[in-house]
Amino acid sequence: MDDAIADLDEVRLAEILESWFISIRNRAEPTSADEARWRTGLVFVTTVVTWLSKTSLPIERLRRIDGQLHRLTTLYGQLHVRKGRQTSRIRSLPAAVIEALYEMLDPESRINPFSRQRGRWLAFLAFMLMLHQGLRRGELMLLSADVINSAFDERQQRTRHWLNVSLSQYADDELDSRYSRPSIKSSNAIRQLPVSAATAGVVQSYVENYRGKPDHPFLLNTQQNTPLSTESLTKIFAKISANLPPRTIKELVDRNGRSTVTPHDLRHTCAVVRLNQLLRQGDSMEEALQKLRSFFGWSRESQMPIRYAGAVFEDRLSTVWNDSLDERLAVLRAIP
Repeated sequence: MDDAIADLDEVRLAEILESWFISIRNRAEPTSADEARWRTGLVFVTTVVTWLSKTSLPIERLRRIDGQLHRLTTLYGQLHVRKGRQTSRIRSLPAAVIEALYEMLDPESRINPFSRQRGRWLAFLAFMLMLHQGLRRGELMLLSADVINSAFDERQQRTRHWLNVSLSQYADDELDSRYSRPSIKSSNAIRQLPVSAATAGVVQSYVENYRGKPDHPFLLNTQQNTPLSTESLTKIFAKISANLPPRTIKELVDRNGRSTVTPHDLRHTCAVVRLNQLLRQGDSMEEALQKLRSFFGWSRESQMPIRYAGAVFEDRLSTVWNDSLDERLAVLRAIP
């Protein structure tokens, strides 16, 4: 390469760059460092050749070199070293972890890590909405206090509940004092989600008894009467993770390779359980995946639902979802 640069041999340089790129790309486990190395080498070659070509060369050769430089930059500047292979399977939280979270975050639990009732209900409601509605963090923090809608279904002869995930009319208002203002990811994320009577009851209990009367319209309200922020939600889950029982942490590490629970883990878990339920009720895989796209706010072409298909046979998780939740909410409904 040194000789090719010194001689301004553009043909030889092209051959060297191409063979070097191929050798990097064919590594068993290419990394981001390999991508950075390729970018650095390409920039070095084009910069040095550009500098050398400004010397006293014949005009015709300068034009030819300039054209070759443009070709090199256009051709090789678009090449990227592929990332190392990553597992395509997204893991839901193990059943034991979900069970431990239900037990810990029950507002009446003696092992609840939050000292004040208001903080306990805030954490519990955030947990419930992300786990059962599959909400992203931004979507959760944009919900308003009157988010639950209800109407009597004549056909089913029962009251049905739903919530709308949409752009907030207060997003750019002075009422939203958050430094990092939440937002909706894309137009596909705007959707309407069915809500169980149990979840609607938890929302109502929180609004009527524990939210307080802040001067903002957002559902989740902090001790300081400010809308819940991304930073505050992160701190809540850091505290939850730090207080998980040792046996639960061990299973989390064994199954998921880490010792903490994040808000997005709950969305993953919700997707796995929803897909499991759709398949159990008789939907074909394609029909179930399309329903999943609608529920979670993915485009019709999104491949995200397919990444959850490998985890739909976690029967223990489904049992915790259906049985344990109903059991716990029966107790919670009795709390004034």
